[in-house]
Amino acid sequence: MVPAWLWLLCLSVPQAFPEAQPAELYVEVPENYGGNFPLYLAKLPLPREEAEGQVVLSGDSGRAAEGPFAVDPESGFLLVTRALDREEQAEYQLQVTLETKDGHVLWGPQPVRVHVKDENDQASGHQATATIDVSVVESTWVPLEPIHLAENLQVPYPHHIAQVHWSGSNVHYHLESQPTGPFDVDAEGKIYVTSELDREAQAEYLLRVWAQNSGGEDYAEPLELQVVVMDENDNVPVCPPPGPPVSIPELSPLGTEVTKLSAEDADAPGSPNSHIAYRLLSPEPEEGAAGTAFELDPTSGSVTLGTAPLHAGQNILLQVLAIDLAGAEGGLSSTCEVTVTVSDVNDHAPEFTTSQIGPISLPEDVEPGTRVATLVATDADLEPAFRLMDFAIEGGDVDGIFGLDWEPDSGQVQLRLCKNLSYEAAPSHEVVVVVRNVAELVGQGPGPGATATVTVLVERVLPPPKLDQDSYEATVPVSTPAGSLLLIVQPADPTSRPLRFSLANDSEGWLCIDKVSGEVHTARSLQGAQPGDTYTVLVEAQDADEPRLSTSATLVIHFLKAPPPPALTLVPVSSRHLCTPRQDHGVIVSGPSEDPELASRQGPYSFALGPNPTVQRDWRLQPLNGSHAYLTLALHWVEPHEHVVPVVVGHNGRMWQLLVRVIVCRCNVEGQCMRKVGRLKGMPTKLSAVGTLVGTLVAIGFLLILIFTHLTLARKKDLDQPVDSVPLKAAV
Repeated sequence: MVPAWLWLLCLSVPQAFPEAQPAELYVEVPENYGGNFPLYLAKLPLPREEAEGQVVLSGDSGRAAEGPFAVDPESGFLLVTRALDREEQAEYQLQVTLETKDGHVLWGPQPVRVHVKDENDQASGHQATATIDVSVVESTWVPLEPIHLAENLQVPYPHHIAQVHWSGSNVHYHLESQPTGPFDVDAEGKIYVTSELDREAQAEYLLRVWAQNSGGEDYAEPLELQVVVMDENDNVPVCPPPGPPVSIPELSPLGTEVTKLSAEDADAPGSPNSHIAYRLLSPEPEEGAAGTAFELDPTSGSVTLGTAPLHAGQNILLQVLAIDLAGAEGGLSSTCEVTVTVSDVNDHAPEFTTSQIGPISLPEDVEPGTRVATLVATDADLEPAFRLMDFAIEGGDVDGIFGLDWEPDSGQVQLRLCKNLSYEAAPSHEVVVVVRNVAELVGQGPGPGATATVTVLVERVLPPPKLDQDSYEATVPVSTPAGSLLLIVQPADPTSRPLRFSLANDSEGWLCIDKVSGEVHTARSLQGAQPGDTYTVLVEAQDADEPRLSTSATLVIHFLKAPPPPALTLVPVSSRHLCTPRQDHGVIVSGPSEDPELASRQGPYSFALGPNPTVQRDWRLQPLNGSHAYLTLALHWVEPHEHVVPVVVGHNGRMWQLLVRVIVCRCNVEGQCMRKVGRLKGMPTKLSAVGTLVGTLVAIGFLLILIFTHLTLARKKDLDQPVDSVPLKAAV
């Protein structure tokens, strides 16, 4: 006899599932869930081959679902967006289809029944179903829905999960589990679970319960009860094992995938407990940065490049947090690590450290092969192959006068001379050197720093000057006065370029040389020189237009004993006047005009003060030229009167003495001498004037004495007369 419920089930199957639609998906949601939203409920069995369609969620009558449910199109999870209240609605009937944009159904509908569980349905924080009662209808079992039990249920065992009733008396119950599980039934039909369940060990059990009489005969077919072990979030997401560093080129574009993390969770596949979300922990964005270097997709775990630039040589440790429960509060997490290395690309063109070198002066007779300059270039790339450089002359060397030498792995290049220089052909050169990468450059081309200009000035080569003698000698007495001409240094070719002369090593300061004419004179008296001694100085001659061209010759002075002083011929010189205190005036002493031998006035004259120490102290004589000297006061104040200054003049071995008469006087503001005026004829002298004045005063004093004496004697005479002799004065 076939049970009635089986017939009903067979009749209802064609009506309920006319197109063999998928079995109904049962989902439970805790009431008033206090975690984060959205809350992922279950993974829908969407077909992968129809991934191009769009997921449509609707109610049981085909209307669009307006409740708090949605489907994540990327992960295929059914999710709830807010907390549910069982008192408002205990269950929700949903349908999920995969449709094209024009409404054509590619897959489905998938019925989904969402059951809102009462808050009292949770025991010790783990999900479990309430006990259900099973009764008999017309000697048959009533079909039951599956029982959902939470694994690791924290309740006392055995735990009552269901109650079956078979009408009649003396009924015994027998239970079998496939596979064998911790289930039992007592005599009253109460079904118990006797220990904790582990979903990883067994996810579902099929319980069969027989109702038997006392003889062990079955009253009917066994009751089949499906027990589903609900997953508990007791497995931490497992990150993939660390692998080799991930290499990313330096200039990779925005959005380039760096890596894709795929953590695994041992909880029930498709359940929220195994739904992993990802969160980037490090590197954190730099302070003030406009963007981040990496972006992370929280659902797929894909890490892509962000807007912040990366630099070659960076080693970055990515730390990503993998959280189950789709990242909701209370989810378990693990930290996954991936090392990212930014590899170098040839994006930096080499550049010279300086763009201008020189000017560098080279004589035109310099030999080919001479190094002219060293140029240094740098490349900011890190890869050695990207730092290899090639150099070339780009301009300023049409005739191939210059060349380049460098090592392949060096940033230095030598600019060398390959041909002879010519001042007449080109007095200067501007050689432009360019540097390039050997490897192909990525990105922008070379900038202005890739060229350098070397300026070379060609110096004209002239023969050095030559003197008429290789060395010079002169013999002079030790008594030779200052200003005496010793010799004349001249160029070997009188028509050559003009020279400028100077003396070196003149430690005593005895000599001087005219820089234009080359005449060597005694600068001062040869005090300290001894007869028989020699004195060596160096005569240097430089080209007046090219000072770098020079030559030199030694000058040796031999000192002789002073000859006896010749008889001096005294030549008087007309007097002049100078002002004291000293002013900027002097007296010109002429040699030729006072030369006794008028016929031999050729050649230079020498001048010196006479040997009188007072004369040498008060006066100063300076040679003015080869024929005249300049006589001035040596002291600021010299006594005003007429002075006779002896000046010794020498010429052609002869010597004579000039007696220069100089009147030193006080001067007015115009420099004119103020002289004393003599006594006029017939004018008294001071002494006679004083004598006259004194005589006059004595005569006046004598007269006054006589007058006072006469008055005194007359008064005394009047006092000596008698009274009666005094005449009476008559009254008028």
